Amino acid sequence: MSIVLDPAAQDLLFREARTANTFTDEPVTEEQVQAIYDLVKYGPTAFNQSPLRVILVRSDDARARLVAHMAEGNQAKTSTAPLVAILAADNEFHEEIPALLPHFPQAKDAFFSERPVRESSAALNAALQAAYFIIGVRAAGLAAGPMTGFDAAGIEKEFLDGDHSLLMVVNIGKPGEDAWFPRLPRLAYDEVITSI
Repeated sequence: MSIVLDPAAQDLLFREARTANTFTDEPVTEEQVQAIYDLVKYGPTAFNQSPLRVILVRSDDARARLVAHMAEGNQAKTSTAPLVAILAADNEFHEEIPALLPHFPQAKDAFFSERPVRESSAALNAALQAAYFIIGVRAAGLAAGPMTGFDAAGIEKEFLDGDHSLLMVVNIGKPGEDAWFPRLPRLAYDEVITSI
């Protein structure tokens, strides 16, 4: 086999990875979140821009405010997940480029002086980081339940400022009873991969 990652790790991160819909009440600790971040922060982004920003919803008040903006089918699981993360793209990420790209700090102004360019780049690169984050949650032995069923404008108004764009909401914790829907089919290799 040409995959060098241990088969058990392959299963944990990919083959057995599913969106969790129920969770136990075991808390997700700050140490676990720190370990996840310390792992996934190394995932590459263009110009090392690292635009993902994560808001951890821990208080009952914040949870209630968030749940009010979730689609009906996502409200119960968001109410009961041990931890909920709001993932957003920082459209002002370029301010960090001199520190994150010290060999080419001019990239801040050379490539990202215009807001539409930043928004497009932030959306793509923060989405990459969101995927790294979900895989990191799985690597920590937790389950992730990423969702896009919500009132985005409501969540942005409630939790973000005009410099951040909402990507998704992710429920995090140990999977509960009946956490998984049946595995859905995937496209075959030749339906996705083309050689030219």
